This record gives sequence, C-alpha cells and structure tokens, in this order.
Amino acid sequence: MATRRSWVEDEPVVETEPAALVRDTEPRAEGVAFEAFFADHHSRLFRAMYLVTASVPDAEELMQDAFLKVWERWDRVRTMDDPVGYLYRVAMNGFRSRYRAVARAARKVMPGGSVGDPFEALDARDAVVRGLRELTPRQRAALVLTELLDYGTDEAAAVLGVKPVTVRTLSSQGRASLRKWMEAGDG
Repeated sequence: MATRRSWVEDEPVVETEPAALVRDTEPRAEGVAFEAFFADHHSRLFRAMYLVTASVPDAEELMQDAFLKVWERWDRVRTMDDPVGYLYRVAMNGFRSRYRAVARAARKVMPGGSVGDPFEALDARDAVVRGLRELTPRQRAALVLTELLDYGTDEAAAVLGVKPVTVRTLSSQGRASLRKWMEAGDG
C-alpha cells in the first residue's frame, strides 16, 4: 500500500491495488470441501478401481479422472443427495468406456484368445484378485460394489446405471463363477 499527498495540503490519499490483482490467500469454502471429499474417498475409490481393473496404473488413472470430473462439477455435485455415489458412477463409467474401447481394438487386432495369469504362487488375497479377473467386467463391478464396498443393490444399480435386479443377477453369477473357479483349484 502506497500513500501520496493530494493536492489539498495534509490530506493523504491511499492507493491500493485493484481487487482483481490481489491474490486470494484464504482458501475458498468449496475448495476446502472438495479437498475433504477427496481425502475421505480417494483411497477407497483407488482400491475399488484396482479390484475392478487388476492394474495399479489403470486404477490410479480412473480414480484421478473421476475426481477431476467431480471437481469440474463440484458446485453441482456437492449439493447432490449422494456425491460419493456419483463419484463411483463416474469412475465405473470411465472403466466401462475404456473396457469397450480396448475390447473393440482387440477384436480388430486379435480375434479371440485371453491373457493367462503370469503369477502362480500368490497368497489367498491374490487368489481372490485373480478370480475376479476371470469374471466379466459387469460381474466384477457388481461384486466389488455390493460385496467389498457394502453398497446395497439400489445404490450399486445407480452407480452402474442398471436396474437393481440386474445388479443382483450379476452379483449372483459372479459369486457362482468365483466359487467354481476357486473350487477347481485355480486359486
């Protein structure tokens, strides 16, 4: 802040910087709320995306993309009834979109075939992760939401964009396939 004398004797004139040029040093309320939202949910979303993708880089990227999309719409998202459900839905939509693109590209390049699991000696947790890889992406997503994240079928249906009966069917099919795979001694 600078002062200078006006043309009237002994009357100081105070000049300040324009308000637009002054840097806002206090955090904005919505920024703090989003930061708290991110801190509360990023590790759980990452774990869910890891179980769905079975890939750390893919899980990180899906998590980051989902949070970026939520952050871009934070003024609307924070007033939603279930912003966490919206976050998971955005992440699952990103996963499905990528999966479809990869599947289309793979069909063009390599018709049929699947990649085998390169790991043989893993503990029980890794066996479950390998078993989840054997499920269809929709079954895997339904199981992760209902069994691991404790979402109800209505909440999982909202996240996946399907009917609750579809979530129950996918979860049931996924559990049966996983059980059959584990009993076969592959896990």
